[in-house]
Amino acid sequence: MALPFLPGNSPNERLGKERFHKSQHFNYSSGVPMLVGSEKPGIGGEHLVGQEIKPKYSVYPIGSGTGLPPWVTFDKQVLCFDAYFQETVPEAQSETYRIRKCKIYFFLEDDTIQVVEPEYKNSGIPQGTLIRRHRIPLPPPNEGQFYNLFHFNINQQMKLHSRTFTVTDCDSFTRNFLTKLGVHVNNPTTVPEDPYSSLREQLKKSMQPLRPYERHDTLKQFLDHDRKVLRFYCFWDDSQSIYVDLRELILHYFLVDDTIEIREVIPPNSGRDKVNKFLRRCRLPKHVPAKVKQPGEITDRTVLNVLTSSTMGNRYILDSLKTGAVHEEFYKDCDLIIGGEVNVWGRRVILADCDDFTKHYYRAKYGIEDFTPLQYKAPPAPKPPRPVPPYNGFGSEEDSLSFCQHLLPKPPRKDFQKFMAKDRYGLDSKVLNFQAKMITADPVDRERVFIISFYLSNDTISVFERPQKNSGVLGGKFLERGRVKKPGQELFKSQLSQYFTAQDLYVGATLCLNSINFQLLDADEYTFKYMEQHAEEFPRANMGIIISKLRSLPEEKQCEIRKFLTLSDPSNTGFIPFESIRSLLLGLDCNLSEHEVLVLGRCFSEREQTQVDVGLMLAVAQDFLKKKAFEEFPKMARAFADHDRHKTQRLSTKAIRTICKAFHLPVPNSLLEGLLSKFADGDEIDYYAFLAGINWLEHPAPPVMPEDTLKFEVDVGFDGGRAAVKNINYSAFLQDAFSLPSNSSDTSA
Repeated sequence: MALPFLPGNSPNERLGKERFHKSQHFNYSSGVPMLVGSEKPGIGGEHLVGQEIKPKYSVYPIGSGTGLPPWVTFDKQVLCFDAYFQETVPEAQSETYRIRKCKIYFFLEDDTIQVVEPEYKNSGIPQGTLIRRHRIPLPPPNEGQFYNLFHFNINQQMKLHSRTFTVTDCDSFTRNFLTKLGVHVNNPTTVPEDPYSSLREQLKKSMQPLRPYERHDTLKQFLDHDRKVLRFYCFWDDSQSIYVDLRELILHYFLVDDTIEIREVIPPNSGRDKVNKFLRRCRLPKHVPAKVKQPGEITDRTVLNVLTSSTMGNRYILDSLKTGAVHEEFYKDCDLIIGGEVNVWGRRVILADCDDFTKHYYRAKYGIEDFTPLQYKAPPAPKPPRPVPPYNGFGSEEDSLSFCQHLLPKPPRKDFQKFMAKDRYGLDSKVLNFQAKMITADPVDRERVFIISFYLSNDTISVFERPQKNSGVLGGKFLERGRVKKPGQELFKSQLSQYFTAQDLYVGATLCLNSINFQLLDADEYTFKYMEQHAEEFPRANMGIIISKLRSLPEEKQCEIRKFLTLSDPSNTGFIPFESIRSLLLGLDCNLSEHEVLVLGRCFSEREQTQVDVGLMLAVAQDFLKKKAFEEFPKMARAFADHDRHKTQRLSTKAIRTICKAFHLPVPNSLLEGLLSKFADGDEIDYYAFLAGINWLEHPAPPVMPEDTLKFEVDVGFDGGRAAVKNINYSAFLQDAFSLPSNSSDTSA
């Protein structure tokens, strides 16, 4: 028996205790002061009344989960349960209770629950969301906890805010999810029958309305076939008229409502008045009635009788059996076939052809494959030739031709699609650069070095001459950028002149640019790579065509080539010098050009990249910055530091390139990319070292020569041709070209 709570009868709770501290209920979270005392104990570390402290450590082992937060792992994943609850209906004679079906949604990302009741027509009850989405506490005595995933199962009751729900079923995703968690999902149960709903259904079935409502649901046909029209090309043989001729028509069949529209094609100078429509859009009957029905004669409903009363007025009864209905047959899509006839109010229209959409529709729906058109008229007469006058020398040939093609002269149209596809994009210049020399007897001109650039965006050519010290030639721009005509063409002619294209430029080719002959000696690395990547446009860089030329050689010649290559490698290293195989391939009878031989060498060789001194690159970069008076180094340092969030003094190559572009660093792209590659350590760069290297104010570099600056300014490095190809793997070459191993015995005499 408990003692009464009186002085002297209540024990002192502090007797025997040694800890009387209070827990701190406030703390900082992400720099914000917050109340965190909901899980803090009372005085001396003892639990408060009704308080349950969560365990400090998890029951799951470390590393067993995905490592992602739940709002990411379970985003848009919801468990769906079918349930019902019974609601008492007081003061009602027809019903005492009501069964209301609903859906229970459990959101896995935050353990929230939402209860939704589907809306039923004419229910008279506010339906929709019964319980909004939130965490629902458990019923007493566990009101301090919330519903979680393991509280749900089929064929059990759940109390959600004073309403008891019975779970009857769930969807397949929910069943699979609970099964994978080890929950034994019960079998689904049935929903008890609602007496009042059953009574309403019986009354609805027993009702016989005097005016039955007939619903013609055309929504599905509208949604499936909206804006879809079948087009047929047809003709009307109007041979009975005084003008015995064929009338060309176009029949449109609208799939959305099975209506037909016919338009007439009136040729020019036919003498006929142009009308808007041959047949307005309507449903076309198959059989023309002997007498056209008057308006109101054909109705959707028929009247059995009419009752007249002086007090009630006129009343009528509708015919639910449709005994007096008039049925008409109208043309459908299945009745329209090529070669078939359509009766258009007594006119015999024959279908001759259709468009591609109509063919695809009949092929997919009816499996028809024969769409042979009918030939009902003679082919059109060929247009008389319109000779173009020869070029008179004023303006460009295209501009002069446009004066002859239009009554009002228009400027010639440019190939905009080609310009957009092959114009410069980022670091991809879309420019082919070749090193060339002049073919002449003058010894001074033979030593001159030219760079011929071909711009793929508009097929223009420019020629630049490299300045040479003590040569007596200034150098610089030799030919302005523009299209260059091929030699040997007549000047004043009717046809347009032919211009040099990208396929005409390759290593070893001879170009005649404005009566001056140039021989292409080499190309830069970008040119070789671009031509090899677009081998379908450049036959000289297509390995398939080159290999087919080599395989066209006779068998004895192939054996001689294999024997020569084997003897050229006495130490059996598998590699021979490129010059040896180059002289061999150029001497063959298979019309291999210098460019094709270089492509073969690049394919079967280990190429060496030309190394550039870092000090020279930094000196050239400082020279560019000094000439442009660029002094924004402190601002660049602050920008680098702002992007360095972890304060490691290192940034990615992409970030440093972006910042340099943002400050408009006046350095050529090739030089900037070379510097970034030199300073890169993996994918990161020490930006302090990079800034110190290009800072010409604090760390000036020695002066550079003009030719060194010009080498980076022109941005062409001819290191991808013959000089970069050193040794050839002739074993792989023989295997791919002739399908022969390098150590096979010689079968030829």
